[in-house]
Amino acid sequence: MQPVKANILLAEDDLSLGYVIKDNLEQEGYQVVLCSNGEQALQCFQKDTFDICLLDIMMPVKDGFSVAKKIRQKSDIIPILFITAKSMEEDKLKGFASGADDYITKPFSMKELLMRIEVFLRRTKKLFSEQPIEFEFGAIHFSYTDLKIIHGTETSNLTQKEADLLKFLCEHPNQILKRDEVLLNVWGKDDYFLGRSMDVFITKLRKHFKSDASVSLETIHGVGFRFNIPG
Repeated sequence: MQPVKANILLAEDDLSLGYVIKDNLEQEGYQVVLCSNGEQALQCFQKDTFDICLLDIMMPVKDGFSVAKKIRQKSDIIPILFITAKSMEEDKLKGFASGADDYITKPFSMKELLMRIEVFLRRTKKLFSEQPIEFEFGAIHFSYTDLKIIHGTETSNLTQKEADLLKFLCEHPNQILKRDEVLLNVWGKDDYFLGRSMDVFITKLRKHFKSDASVSLETIHGVGFRFNIPG
């Protein structure tokens, strides 16, 4: 019997599709708990330990957005991937805002889903295995390892994607970074929708810097961004 690669929470109200996904993932060595609505998914999340969550958006009782927000209140590290039949840009942006790390749109191939899962699990494993990654800028301390921003007695939690973006900015302080450069390094590809989602994350990060006037995340219109910090 092969060892379990990871424990996956799958929330999908279309049980025919849910069982197809579950069976395919289990054949690849994953352990999968399938839930048919958002409330059931939350109850399972609270009772067990999962390595990644796959959430449909349109579900009865609680939708995927609500479930993602509740999960994020418990964990900033666990990857959340939305499985959605909807291609509306507003829904995807709302998904990122609720704490999702990525999305995959139906219909999709199992090969694509497996690749997405493996990427997130490698990233999480690397996060726990490496030495702590810390940054200081102005009066702010940023722990990439713990996904936290600390300023004095105030501590703010980040999602994994917010932390990935801020880490890249911290590695290139006071430099003009082109939009496509940021997208390729943080999201792995450059397209219009991901550019819009990046703007959402930029806006969320700016809120964390309001307490320190010496730090700013500047938009260079038509070009990209510059993370301004004291020299």
